[in-house]
Amino acid sequence: MKFIPAALLLLAATLRAASQDDQYILGPDSQIQAGVPQGKVTQMAPWTESKFFPGTTRDWWIYVPAQYSKDKPASVMVFCDGAGFVKPDGQFRAPVVFDNLIAKGEMPVTIGIFIQPGLFPTSNPKEKARSNRSFEYDSLGDLYARFLLEEILPAVAKDYNLSSNPDDRAICGNSSGGICAFTVAWERPEAFRKVVSHIGSFTNIRGGHVYPALIRKTDKKPLKVFLQDGRNDLDNQFGNWPLANQDMAASLKFAGYDYKFVLGEGTHNGKHGAAMLPETLRWLWSTK
Repeated sequence: MKFIPAALLLLAATLRAASQDDQYILGPDSQIQAGVPQGKVTQMAPWTESKFFPGTTRDWWIYVPAQYSKDKPASVMVFCDGAGFVKPDGQFRAPVVFDNLIAKGEMPVTIGIFIQPGLFPTSNPKEKARSNRSFEYDSLGDLYARFLLEEILPAVAKDYNLSSNPDDRAICGNSSGGICAFTVAWERPEAFRKVVSHIGSFTNIRGGHVYPALIRKTDKKPLKVFLQDGRNDLDNQFGNWPLANQDMAASLKFAGYDYKFVLGEGTHNGKHGAAMLPETLRWLWSTK
């Protein structure tokens, strides 16, 4: 038997994973299109006062489509880890996708709220601020939902006319942000009913592995759920991400949910989810 050094095996695996991810590219609906009205993205002052996550500070942005009118309530979509979604030249380019789909009537006039997880600032500029991300995103319960409903949404509603219809409200996230998005809707279906989870961490980081069993044993909730993952996603001490997402999909099917699950070939990143975002949003906001 020919001996192959471990370093070469690792390199081969890395290159193979990279090629699997590189098949996912952004389409025309993720590009700025001539003649399409462009919404406005505003970076808000850092959110520094939270009764739910005291001591934290976080960046956040608001996107308002060109078609917004204060006379008509707008739909709302919240993005966890918002910085990765809001950049017009970033991986997801959510505002550009919104512009294109709203202009074509393929999603409603929707205000986007892009929020970063909280940080605990340090008095020493040489020290890195401690992140509160896992506590906020991976924990079960309604704490993050209450943060949105009692702090963030009322602040946005001071300036914009937001729909209070739960069918007009969506939330999206990647990885731990993906399970956070599901948790918000699961806990408060009277306020959020649309979920997008990319590479969702439905694993035992903070108990999220229990969701498939809960879905099967709990009366069906009026949610619409989109799940995406890759066959080469993480497998570590917290669990196996592809298996966890497949278990989520099977449980949603068993319980009769309106759901869609797409399993690709990628690793633990947003490339596949980003490439699919326009089609995902068409499905999410479709009334068919």
